[in-house]
Amino acid sequence: NVTIEYVDDNETEVYSIVGSKEADPFNNKISNESPIAQAIMGKKVGDIVNVTSPNGQYRVKIVQIA
Repeated sequence: NVTIEYVDDNETEVYSIVGSKEADPFNNKISNESPIAQAIMGKKVGDIVNVTSPNGQYRVKIVQIA
C-alpha cells in the first residue's frame, strides 16, 4: 500500500498498486500502469512528484509506503 497526499487539494488517499487485471479504482486498487503508479515508482517517502493524466497534471506527495 502507498499513502499519497494530493498537494493542491490537501487530500490523502491509500492505494494498493496491483496488476492491470486486478485494478479496481473504486476500491483504491490502481494498476501499475496508471499515471499515479508510474509517477511514484522508484520514489521514496517525502518525495513530491508530478503526475500527468488524461485530465491534466497534478502533484502528489508520498506519505507512507507499506
